Parts: sequence; structure tokens; C-alpha cells
Amino acid sequence: MRGHRLRYGCALGCLMLVTLLNYGVPLVGSATIDYAVGGKTVGPGTPVLIAGLLRLLGGADYLRAHLWLAPLAMVLLSGAGGLFGYLKGWQASLASDGIARRLKNDFYDHLNHLPARYHDRADTGDLVQRCTSDVETVRQFLATQVMDIGNAIILAATALPLLLSLSVPMTLVSFALVGPITIYAYVYFRQVKHVFKEVAEAEGALTAVIQENLTGIRVVRAFARQEFERGKFAAPNARYRDRNLHLLRLMSWYWSVSDVVALSQIGLTLIVGAHWIAEGKLTVGMLFAFLAYLSIMLWPVRQMGRILTDLGKTSVALTRIREILAVPRESVSTPTPALSKAEGRVERADPPEPLTGRIVVRDLHFHHASAGLPVAGRGALNGLSFEVRPGESLAILGPSGAGKSTLMHLLLRLYDYTEGSIEFDGRELSSLPRQWVRSQIGVVMQEPFLFSKSLRDNLRLGRGDAPDHEIEAAARAASIHDTILGFEHGYGTLIGERGITLSGGQRQRVAIARAVLKRPPLLILDDAMSAIDAETESLILNALQERRGRATTLVIAHRLSTLAHADRIIVLDHGRIIQTGTHAELSTQEGLYRRLWLIQTNVETDFKTDLKPA
Repeated sequence: MRGHRLRYGCALGCLMLVTLLNYGVPLVGSATIDYAVGGKTVGPGTPVLIAGLLRLLGGADYLRAHLWLAPLAMVLLSGAGGLFGYLKGWQASLASDGIARRLKNDFYDHLNHLPARYHDRADTGDLVQRCTSDVETVRQFLATQVMDIGNAIILAATALPLLLSLSVPMTLVSFALVGPITIYAYVYFRQVKHVFKEVAEAEGALTAVIQENLTGIRVVRAFARQEFERGKFAAPNARYRDRNLHLLRLMSWYWSVSDVVALSQIGLTLIVGAHWIAEGKLTVGMLFAFLAYLSIMLWPVRQMGRILTDLGKTSVALTRIREILAVPRESVSTPTPALSKAEGRVERADPPEPLTGRIVVRDLHFHHASAGLPVAGRGALNGLSFEVRPGESLAILGPSGAGKSTLMHLLLRLYDYTEGSIEFDGRELSSLPRQWVRSQIGVVMQEPFLFSKSLRDNLRLGRGDAPDHEIEAAARAASIHDTILGFEHGYGTLIGERGITLSGGQRQRVAIARAVLKRPPLLILDDAMSAIDAETESLILNALQERRGRATTLVIAHRLSTLAHADRIIVLDHGRIIQTGTHAELSTQEGLYRRLWLIQTNVETDFKTDLKPA
């Protein structure tokens, strides 16, 4: 509630005024019935509140002569209560929405700064639920239940002394069943709390089936599995319905029983009050006041069990949110600040100079296991060493699991190495700020991700201020410019989620253009042309050749034609370099590169032969 406590204070103040104003309505009715209509005189035994109210209305005789004042006062009190009730809800809603907004922003920002290792094992659906459903649970509690708790406390704190001042015996009768109702509500909702959890879990399972089906809708249709998916959806749908109906049956029992108890309390008060009126121990106006106060109090009392249950649900939601917020963020690794001796203060160090593109890797070891336990394969690096000169084009080849993509992730500081060294321009990579390192690198991942925005916005991801002519130049370099112009809205074309409206090759070319537009000192292409045809690939490689020397380029690929134009090629296997040299050198040496070159060359030759007419 930090930063919003004043609004909650205003809401609670308005709530107190609402309670006092609502309690004033029965008092006016009671005073009018007994003293203006019934002719009872004000004396020493008259309750202080009734006597003060009559004085405020001009006295019993004046009120008897002007009875219209009573309904007018009741309408004005009710109207003022409604106004302050609106202000109470407004202030509470502003506060709760502000808290939820800040909480979602903090949660979202925290997720964006968590280490890659955390996201490797996290369940995306669970994270989304915590960021939406759990935060919404907190918001609803702060907006309504906090005020309901305050309302119940204020009602009890105000009603008890007020009713005792009117009649002690009648107060005891009126509160006879209030305690049992409260205990029943608390015990009941404690018992059915697990049912709320079952309903939420069933709804989550149903949502997961829907999300999976919509994500793979093309696969479903391609294999004509609509009926199977319909059956798969029917089971969790029926489970959710059954659990929800079970909850509704339990809730109907609760409200039915509590209705009987509440009406019994009103009936008890009415019967005892009527008996005492007949004996002259109580007035009609006083009975009217007690019945009105009971009507005001019983609903909040019945709600207390539900409020306590919601408090438990909110506590669980906050715990789930805090579990994520407690995960440490990525270390920033900023340069050590300099101490100003003259002024005795800490000065922030200047950001590093832009990269020239020189990379030195020495005896680099890395594995993906936790707790320092090595894992065989899975992209582990075992004593990797090489050097890349500024402006040089280095190609990296190797079988799946050789460590190619892992090396790229280390260069981007998505993971941190613990053995060996990586230097950028002579500076140890682990000592450089992560954000600065990533700002110096343009990367195209194995599976390029595009956002559900326009093509222009996707291309500007790395440089938000890039002018249109540079965007078009980058698109030409990636051989995607003419394709984009063929769309109805050109660069303003909106693409679907994950760029689904584009083909695989078009997504890769957009990702390449996005990286080129960034104009980074280091460009990494991680199998970035696997879905591009050979002719288009040749155009892109020629365009990149024209940019040679502007940036150090690391190219990962399985298609050797993509690597042939590189200045140098290294071949990895099980995290080690087994060959290094140019294409001309490696294609004549016995080894993995030559075997792959012969295989791909023979396949291409056979394919062209088969295409020739007989």
C-alpha cells in the first residue's frame, strides 16, 4: 500500500461517515414514531441520542407539527450516505488499481531481468498466471475486501455502544445469534477452501488446453485432428463444470442456512420486542430502530467468512508473487565507480568505448548443469580457444550439440562462464555491463522471434530512431525489401503473433535486416539462413560481403555454402575445435569439414541431374 495509504485513509474516513449517516436514518424514524406520532414526552429516561436528535429537529412538538421533516431528513441522510459511499469506493478503487498497476510493472520488469537459467526451467503459463490472475486477486481484495473488513469493524464498534445506549436488554436479544452466524461463516469457508482451489486448478487446466490448441491450430488441421481435439477439450471442460457446480451447491447451502439464521435473529428480535411493547417495557419506535440496525449489520456479518477465505487466497497469491520477486536478477557488472578525492563522493564511471570487434577466447569451459555438476554433451564447451580480428568474418561449423549456440549465448552474456576467458578489445567480458555488451552486438537467433507489430516496428527493435531510408537499405541487404513492398501496406503491414503470417524464410530475412539495421560492431548469425532458398541466400551473402570490414561477423550454419565466403572457418565437436582454416584449405584436408562438403556437393549434383529432362 506504500504510496496509496492516504487514499485508503480517505476511503476509511468516508466509510465511517457512511456508517454514521446510515445509523442516523433509524434514529430519525424511531424518534418520529415515539415522540412525534406516539406523543411520548422527553424526560430523564430518554436516550441521549434521541434527545439530541429531537433538539436538532426543533423539538417533539415542532416535529409533530411538521412531520414532513422526518422523511426529508431520512432522504438527506441516505443521500449523503450514498455520496460518501461513492467516494469511499472511488478512493479504494484508485488505490487498489494503482497498487496492481505498480505490482504488474515491477513483476514484468523483474521477469525481463531474470537470468536465462531461470527461464530455461520456468513454466511460462505459470508465470503469466502469477502476473495476471494472482495480481488481480490482490487487486480485488484491496478494492473490496479491505473495505468490507473496515465496514464490519466500524459497524461493530459503532453499533454496539449505540444500541446499548438505547436499550441494554434489547441489545442482548438482537445480538443473540450474531456470534453463531460469524462462527458458522468462518468454519464453513475454512472447510470449503480446498474447493475454491480445485475450481481454480480446473479452470487453469481448461485454459491450458485452449492455449495449446490455438498455438498448434495449423498442425491440428494438417492432421485432421479437430474431432480428437474436441474430445480432449470436453474432458477438462466437464471437470471444470462439475467442480464449479459442486462449489455452487455448497455455497447455496451456506447462504440458505445463513438466511435462516439471520431471519431467525430478526424474528427473535421482533417477537421479544412485540412482547415487551405489550408489557410497556419497549416502544414501537425503539423496536423499529433495532430491526433497522439488524438489517444493516447482518449482511456484513454473514460476509465475514467469505472475507476471511479471500484473505487466505490473497495471502497465497502474494506468496506466489513474492517467490518470483525474490529470485535475484542478472548481475549488472558495471565498471567500478571512481572516488573523487576532492569532493569525497562517488562518481559513476564513463561507459566503455564502442567495440572494435576484436574477440579473444582462451581455454573456455562451460556446461548447462546446476550446482556445478557437468553434463555430458548438451553444448558443453571444453577448452575452447580462438581469436577474431576486427572486421573479420568467422564461420563456425559443427554437429548438433557441439557448442555453437552455447558460445553465442556466452558472448551475449545470457549465461556467465566460470572457467577460461573471453575478451572484447582486451577487456574481460564478465566485467563489462550486460546491457552495453548487448548493445554492441546484432544477433539473429536460430528461431527468429518477431512481435505482433508492423514490419517497420520489428525492424526498428535495435534502433528505435532509425530513418526510413536506412530501414529500406537494411531490408535490401537481407533481400526482403521487394517482398515487403509486395504487401498491401508495405512496411506498415501488421504481422501475426510470432510473425506467423510470414513464411519461415521471410521471418529469417526480417530478423537479418533487423540485426543489420542496428549497425553493431559485432554481428552474429546463428543458423540464420536455414529456411532461405539458395538463390536468396546468395544475394544476402553478397550484400554482407559488401559490408565486410564494417563489423566483425560470426556465422553459424550447417549449409557449407553459407560458410564458404568466410575469412576463416572453425569446426567444433563436443565443445572443442577440431579443425580451423579457410574453405579452400578445409575442403582438401581429411576431416569432418571435407566429409560434409562432399556429402552436400554430391547431393546437390544428384539433385540437378534428376531435374534434367530425359
